[in-house]
Amino acid sequence: MVSVAVSAFIIIFLYQPVRVEGTSMLPVLEDQDRLFINKIAYRVGEIHAGDVVVFQYPRDHAKSYIKRVIALPGDRLRIDQGQVVVNGVPLKEPYLQSRFADDRSQPEMVLPPKEYFVMGDHRSISSDSRDFGPVDRELIYGKAVFVYWPMEQVGVVR
Repeated sequence: MVSVAVSAFIIIFLYQPVRVEGTSMLPVLEDQDRLFINKIAYRVGEIHAGDVVVFQYPRDHAKSYIKRVIALPGDRLRIDQGQVVVNGVPLKEPYLQSRFADDRSQPEMVLPPKEYFVMGDHRSISSDSRDFGPVDRELIYGKAVFVYWPMEQVGVVR
């Protein structure tokens, strides 16, 4: 009985299992990967650039998306033929493989308070902030932390 209560507490308040649907986060996350998200991380801590987050899709809150945080509130962001520039500095993206890059551009913008610019790691197919705009802080509900299935993918999300 205690183990059921502890398990329920962990799932309800701390960690939640989720399934990745789609390939916009390749090569870090693959379609149908199972992972745990930390639901309390952003209730007690800050969202950082580079975090892989789960959020309610801004255009339909019944859907959830998983993307990487590229820029934070107040940052100046532009994209020049696929090269992301934040606050005048080209972003180093070691998680981005050239075969998944694209050459899209976006004019400079300053992120409003409490809004985050998110992008998939598979840029050429990702529906992300380039399409639906920055994501409001209130829609972000978890940080991807650990892939538990399939076995060959097991590990910390980076």
